[in-house]
Amino acid sequence: MFDFMNMMNKVKEAQAKIKEAQAKLVHLTAEGESGAGMVKVTVNGERKVVKIEMDESLITPQDKEMLSDLIVAATNIAMEQIDAKIKAEMKAATDGMIPNIPGMDLGSMFG
Repeated sequence: MFDFMNMMNKVKEAQAKIKEAQAKLVHLTAEGESGAGMVKVTVNGERKVVKIEMDESLITPQDKEMLSDLIVAATNIAMEQIDAKIKAEMKAATDGMIPNIPGMDLGSMFG
């Protein structure tokens, strides 16, 4: 027989673990590079850009459009990497907490 109270306790426990994991996300970082490392963007687990580094040779008026494109590319790469880290962190936090229900992917709730 299905134990509803046990399931509710597991859900509450999972919610607590998720909140705890979310609080740790700010400490996760990921870096994206573009232009063979000439532009580097660092983002944190809250999906915020925290640092942009660029080679000084790119900082000229004639290279403004190219620099913009490189920043966008590096930012997108960093965001993809942090999304993967967030998903892994949340999966680890909830692993074994809730039964594997087909079609229910808790990791997708955080990306």
